[in-house]
Amino acid sequence: QVQLVESGGAVAQAGGSLRLSCAGSGRSFSTYDMAWFRQAPAKEREFVARIGWSGGTTYYADSVKGRFTISRDNAKNTVYLQMNSLKPEDTAVYYCAAGSGVGIKTRWHEYEYWGQGTQVTVSS
Repeated sequence: QVQLVESGGAVAQAGGSLRLSCAGSGRSFSTYDMAWFRQAPAKEREFVARIGWSGGTTYYADSVKGRFTISRDNAKNTVYLQMNSLKPEDTAVYYCAAGSGVGIKTRWHEYEYWGQGTQVTVSS
């Protein structure tokens, strides 16, 4: 029903920057809260950042506060994740997700739609 496509993943040096994009479909895009999650090999999927449907509220995992910024452009049906000061532990597949439920939503099961993921690799 809702299609999400991530892009922008790449290999970066520690201390470098990357910008991820998530393109969404449908005229109802602006009604969803959007989030980024990541999953490293042999690890569970973890919350990274969330932005409210209007773009006015954001929430970040402690591990990325001060380094990552989530934003959205509803006119373009796109969500972004600007990643600065990258660390090797940021290496993971990054997924964007859309959710219509109430609350901040930091658990994966609170989101209804998911993209296919984009690989981010940070070398030391």
